[in-house]
Amino acid sequence: MNKEQPILSLKDVSFEYFSGEENEEGSLALDGLSLDVQKGEFVGVIGHNGSGKSTMSKLLNAIILPTKGDVLVKGLNTKDEQVTWDIRQTAGMVFQNPDNQLVATIVEEDVAFGPENLGVIPGEIRRRVDESLETVGMSAFKKKEPHNLSGGQKQRVAIAGILAMEPECIIFDEPTAMLDPSGRAEVMKTIKKLNRENHMTVLHITHYMDELIDADRIVVLDKGKIVMQGTPREVFSHVDELKAIGLDVPQMTAVAHGLRQKGFDLPDNLLDVKETAEAICRLK
Repeated sequence: MNKEQPILSLKDVSFEYFSGEENEEGSLALDGLSLDVQKGEFVGVIGHNGSGKSTMSKLLNAIILPTKGDVLVKGLNTKDEQVTWDIRQTAGMVFQNPDNQLVATIVEEDVAFGPENLGVIPGEIRRRVDESLETVGMSAFKKKEPHNLSGGQKQRVAIAGILAMEPECIIFDEPTAMLDPSGRAEVMKTIKKLNRENHMTVLHITHYMDELIDADRIVVLDKGKIVMQGTPREVFSHVDELKAIGLDVPQMTAVAHGLRQKGFDLPDNLLDVKETAEAICRLK
Protein backbone atom coordinates (compact mmCIF):
# COMPACT_ATOMS: atom_id res chain seq x y z
CA MET A 1 0.00 0.00 0.00
CA ASN A 2 1.46 3.37 -1.05
CA LYS A 3 1.93 6.04 1.55
CA GLU A 4 -0.28 9.07 0.99
CA GLN A 5 1.42 11.95 -0.82
CA PRO A 6 2.52 14.71 1.60
CA ILE A 7 0.56 17.94 1.28
CA LEU A 8 3.80 19.90 1.86
CA SER A 9 7.22 18.66 0.91
CA LEU A 10 10.69 20.19 0.85
CA LYS A 11 13.29 18.07 -0.90
CA ASP A 12 16.96 18.94 -0.24
CA VAL A 13 16.07 22.65 -0.26
CA SER A 14 18.64 25.41 0.07
CA PHE A 15 18.04 29.13 -0.18
CA GLU A 16 20.52 32.00 -0.37
CA TYR A 17 19.78 35.69 0.09
CA PHE A 18 21.70 38.17 -2.08
CA SER A 19 21.80 41.94 -1.62
CA GLY A 20 22.43 42.48 -5.33
CA GLU A 21 26.01 43.69 -5.07
CA GLU A 22 28.39 42.44 -7.75
CA ASN A 23 30.53 39.39 -6.84
CA GLU A 24 28.74 39.16 -3.50
CA GLU A 25 28.55 35.80 -1.71
CA GLY A 26 25.04 34.80 -0.72
CA SER A 27 23.80 34.36 2.84
CA LEU A 28 22.62 30.76 3.27
CA ALA A 29 19.24 30.71 5.05
CA LEU A 30 18.34 27.06 4.41
CA ASP A 31 20.91 24.33 3.87
CA GLY A 32 19.74 21.07 2.28
CA LEU A 33 16.50 20.90 4.25
CA SER A 34 14.04 18.04 3.66
CA LEU A 35 10.63 17.84 5.33
CA ASP A 36 7.26 16.21 4.63
CA VAL A 37 3.97 17.32 6.19
CA GLN A 38 1.04 14.93 5.86
CA LYS A 39 -2.56 15.99 5.32
CA GLY A 40 -4.28 16.78 8.62
CA GLU A 41 -1.06 17.15 10.64
CA PHE A 42 -0.39 19.95 13.12
CA VAL A 43 3.34 20.59 12.79
CA GLY A 44 5.11 23.21 14.88
CA VAL A 45 8.36 24.83 13.75
CA ILE A 46 10.74 26.48 16.20
CA GLY A 47 14.19 28.03 15.95
CA HIS A 48 15.94 31.19 17.05
CA ASN A 49 16.06 34.29 14.83
CA GLY A 50 17.94 33.53 11.63
CA SER A 51 17.36 29.78 11.80
CA GLY A 52 15.39 29.77 8.53
CA LYS A 53 11.80 29.51 9.80
CA SER A 54 10.29 32.43 7.87
CA THR A 55 12.31 31.59 4.77
CA MET A 56 10.79 28.12 4.84
CA SER A 57 7.26 29.52 5.13
CA LYS A 58 7.77 31.84 2.16
CA LEU A 59 9.10 28.94 0.09
CA LEU A 60 5.99 26.88 0.85
CA ASN A 61 3.74 29.66 -0.44
CA ALA A 62 5.87 30.31 -3.57
CA ILE A 63 6.66 33.85 -2.39
CA ILE A 64 10.30 32.93 -3.00
CA LEU A 65 11.80 29.99 -4.91
CA PRO A 66 14.55 27.64 -3.70
CA THR A 67 18.13 28.21 -4.79
CA LYS A 68 18.49 24.43 -4.80
CA GLY A 69 16.07 21.52 -4.41
CA ASP A 70 12.29 21.42 -4.83
CA VAL A 71 9.28 22.59 -2.85
CA LEU A 72 6.06 20.70 -3.54
CA VAL A 73 2.56 21.65 -2.41
CA LYS A 74 0.15 18.77 -2.99
CA GLY A 75 2.58 17.53 -5.62
CA LEU A 76 2.81 20.90 -7.43
CA ASN A 77 6.32 22.32 -7.81
CA THR A 78 6.63 25.97 -6.78
CA LYS A 79 9.12 26.50 -9.63
CA ASP A 80 6.30 26.00 -12.14
CA GLU A 81 4.83 29.49 -12.59
CA GLN A 82 1.70 28.06 -14.20
CA VAL A 83 0.59 26.50 -10.89
CA THR A 84 1.53 29.33 -8.50
CA TRP A 85 -2.12 30.34 -8.02
CA ASP A 86 -3.14 26.71 -7.39
CA ILE A 87 -0.38 26.43 -4.78
CA ARG A 88 -1.54 29.55 -2.96
CA GLN A 89 -5.12 28.32 -2.98
CA THR A 90 -4.00 25.00 -1.50
CA ALA A 91 -1.68 26.50 1.13
CA GLY A 92 -2.94 29.73 2.66
CA MET A 93 -0.64 31.91 4.72
CA VAL A 94 -1.14 34.06 7.82
CA PHE A 95 1.65 36.48 8.79
CA GLN A 96 2.76 38.21 11.99
CA ASN A 97 1.05 41.54 11.55
CA PRO A 98 -2.71 41.32 10.91
CA ASP A 99 -2.81 44.98 9.84
CA ASN A 100 -0.77 44.05 6.78
CA GLN A 101 -3.39 41.50 5.71
CA LEU A 102 -6.56 43.57 6.14
CA VAL A 103 -7.52 45.35 2.91
CA ALA A 104 -11.13 46.54 3.33
CA THR A 105 -12.96 48.97 5.60
CA ILE A 106 -15.60 46.43 6.78
CA VAL A 107 -14.83 42.98 8.21
CA GLU A 108 -17.11 40.98 5.89
CA GLU A 109 -15.77 42.83 2.84
CA ASP A 110 -12.24 41.97 3.89
CA VAL A 111 -13.08 38.27 4.20
CA ALA A 112 -14.78 38.39 0.79
CA PHE A 113 -11.71 39.89 -0.91
CA GLY A 114 -9.96 36.57 -1.58
CA PRO A 115 -12.86 34.62 -3.09
CA GLU A 116 -13.86 37.67 -5.15
CA ASN A 117 -10.40 37.64 -6.71
CA LEU A 118 -10.83 33.92 -7.42
CA GLY A 119 -13.95 34.71 -9.43
CA VAL A 120 -16.32 32.95 -7.03
CA ILE A 121 -20.00 33.73 -7.67
CA PRO A 122 -21.68 36.18 -5.21
CA GLY A 123 -23.98 33.63 -3.55
CA GLU A 124 -21.03 31.31 -2.86
CA ILE A 125 -18.96 34.23 -1.55
CA ARG A 126 -21.74 35.05 0.92
CA ARG A 127 -21.76 31.45 2.15
CA ARG A 128 -17.96 31.34 2.50
CA VAL A 129 -17.79 34.66 4.34
CA ASP A 130 -20.49 33.64 6.82
CA GLU A 131 -18.98 30.20 7.44
CA SER A 132 -15.43 31.52 7.79
CA LEU A 133 -16.43 34.21 10.29
CA GLU A 134 -18.45 31.63 12.23
CA THR A 135 -15.47 29.27 12.31
CA VAL A 136 -13.17 31.89 13.86
CA GLY A 137 -15.85 33.23 16.21
CA MET A 138 -16.15 36.65 14.56
CA SER A 139 -19.69 36.58 13.09
CA ALA A 140 -20.88 39.31 15.46
CA PHE A 141 -18.22 41.65 14.07
CA LYS A 142 -18.94 41.28 10.33
CA LYS A 143 -20.22 44.87 9.98
CA LYS A 144 -17.43 46.36 12.11
CA GLU A 145 -14.41 48.32 10.90
CA PRO A 146 -11.22 46.23 11.21
CA HIS A 147 -9.17 49.10 12.63
CA ASN A 148 -11.45 49.20 15.68
CA LEU A 149 -10.78 45.55 16.56
CA SER A 150 -8.21 44.20 19.02
CA GLY A 151 -5.04 42.54 17.73
CA GLY A 152 -6.39 39.04 18.36
CA GLN A 153 -9.68 39.89 16.63
CA LYS A 154 -7.83 41.32 13.62
CA GLN A 155 -5.76 38.16 13.33
CA ARG A 156 -8.90 36.02 13.46
CA VAL A 157 -10.39 38.11 10.64
CA ALA A 158 -7.17 37.57 8.67
CA ILE A 159 -7.54 33.80 9.24
CA ALA A 160 -11.19 34.00 8.11
CA GLY A 161 -10.02 35.70 4.91
CA ILE A 162 -7.74 32.75 4.20
CA LEU A 163 -10.46 30.22 5.09
CA ALA A 164 -12.85 31.86 2.63
CA MET A 165 -10.52 30.76 -0.17
CA GLU A 166 -10.96 27.17 1.09
CA PRO A 167 -7.32 26.07 1.35
CA GLU A 168 -6.39 22.57 2.50
CA CYS A 169 -3.49 23.84 4.59
CA ILE A 170 -2.62 27.04 6.44
CA ILE A 171 0.92 28.15 7.19
CA PHE A 172 1.07 30.42 10.24
CA ASP A 173 4.25 32.50 10.33
CA GLU A 174 4.43 33.69 13.97
CA PRO A 175 0.78 34.83 13.95
CA THR A 176 0.78 35.63 17.69
CA ALA A 177 4.10 37.49 17.83
CA MET A 178 2.48 40.95 17.99
CA LEU A 179 -0.41 40.03 20.29
CA ASP A 180 -0.96 40.28 24.03
CA PRO A 181 -1.62 37.07 26.03
CA SER A 182 -5.40 37.22 25.57
CA GLY A 183 -4.99 37.80 21.82
CA ARG A 184 -2.57 34.87 21.58
CA ALA A 185 -5.05 32.64 23.41
CA GLU A 186 -7.84 33.66 20.99
CA VAL A 187 -5.75 32.89 17.93
CA MET A 188 -4.39 29.60 19.28
CA LYS A 189 -7.92 28.43 20.13
CA THR A 190 -8.85 29.13 16.50
CA ILE A 191 -5.79 27.35 15.10
CA LYS A 192 -6.42 24.23 17.20
CA LYS A 193 -10.09 24.23 16.20
CA LEU A 194 -9.18 24.38 12.51
CA ASN A 195 -6.90 21.38 12.92
CA ARG A 196 -9.04 19.23 15.23
CA GLU A 197 -12.56 19.97 14.03
CA ASN A 198 -12.01 21.04 10.41
CA HIS A 199 -9.15 18.55 9.90
CA MET A 200 -7.06 21.27 8.28
CA THR A 201 -3.31 20.83 7.92
CA VAL A 202 -1.46 23.37 10.06
CA LEU A 203 2.17 24.43 9.94
CA HIS A 204 2.67 26.75 12.89
CA ILE A 205 5.89 28.75 13.25
CA THR A 206 6.24 30.35 16.66
CA HIS A 207 8.55 31.61 19.42
CA TYR A 208 6.03 30.60 22.10
CA MET A 209 6.75 27.01 23.07
CA ASP A 210 3.53 26.58 25.06
CA GLU A 211 1.58 27.01 21.80
CA LEU A 212 2.97 23.70 20.55
CA ILE A 213 2.12 21.40 23.47
CA ASP A 214 -0.75 19.89 21.45
CA ALA A 215 1.08 19.67 18.12
CA ASP A 216 1.46 16.29 16.41
CA ARG A 217 5.11 17.00 15.69
CA ILE A 218 7.70 19.71 16.31
CA VAL A 219 10.55 20.51 13.93
CA VAL A 220 13.57 22.36 15.33
CA LEU A 221 15.65 24.49 12.95
CA ASP A 222 19.15 25.81 13.52
CA LYS A 223 21.37 27.44 10.90
CA GLY A 224 19.05 26.37 8.10
CA LYS A 225 18.99 22.68 9.05
CA ILE A 226 16.61 20.43 10.95
CA VAL A 227 18.48 19.50 14.12
CA MET A 228 15.66 17.74 15.95
CA GLN A 229 12.07 16.62 15.39
CA GLY A 230 9.48 14.50 17.17
CA THR A 231 6.42 14.77 19.37
CA PRO A 232 6.26 17.68 21.85
CA ARG A 233 7.18 15.32 24.71
CA GLU A 234 10.17 13.98 22.77
CA VAL A 235 11.47 17.38 21.66
CA PHE A 236 10.89 19.34 24.87
CA SER A 237 12.53 16.64 27.00
CA HIS A 238 15.85 17.83 25.47
CA VAL A 239 15.94 20.98 27.61
CA ASP A 240 19.70 21.47 27.65
CA GLU A 241 20.09 20.83 23.90
CA LEU A 242 17.36 23.35 23.09
CA LYS A 243 18.82 25.96 25.41
CA ALA A 244 22.23 25.45 23.74
CA ILE A 245 20.78 26.72 20.45
CA GLY A 246 18.98 29.64 22.09
CA LEU A 247 15.52 28.11 22.54
CA ASP A 248 13.25 27.84 25.53
CA VAL A 249 10.81 25.10 26.56
CA PRO A 250 7.21 25.25 27.87
CA GLN A 251 6.98 26.82 31.32
CA MET A 252 6.04 23.63 33.15
CA THR A 253 8.80 21.68 31.39
CA ALA A 254 11.28 24.28 32.64
CA VAL A 255 9.89 24.06 36.19
CA ALA A 256 10.18 20.26 36.22
CA HIS A 257 13.69 20.43 34.76
CA GLY A 258 14.78 22.83 37.50
CA LEU A 259 13.35 20.56 40.19
CA ARG A 260 15.09 17.52 38.70
CA GLN A 261 18.39 19.38 38.87
CA LYS A 262 17.75 19.87 42.58
CA GLY A 263 17.30 16.13 43.04
CA PHE A 264 13.54 15.68 42.74
CA ASP A 265 12.50 12.53 40.90
CA LEU A 266 10.25 13.98 38.20
CA PRO A 267 9.69 12.83 34.61
CA ASP A 268 11.60 14.71 31.92
CA ASN A 269 8.63 15.08 29.56
CA LEU A 270 6.07 17.09 31.53
CA LEU A 271 4.27 19.76 29.49
CA ASP A 272 1.31 21.32 31.30
CA VAL A 273 0.27 22.54 34.74
CA LYS A 274 -2.06 19.65 35.59
CA GLU A 275 0.37 16.81 34.93
CA THR A 276 3.25 18.70 36.56
CA ALA A 277 1.18 19.29 39.71
CA GLU A 278 0.15 15.62 39.79
CA ALA A 279 3.78 14.50 39.38
CA ILE A 280 4.88 16.78 42.24
CA CYS A 281 2.06 15.46 44.48
CA ARG A 282 3.30 11.90 43.86
CA LEU A 283 6.75 12.73 45.20
CA LYS A 284 7.54 11.06 48.52
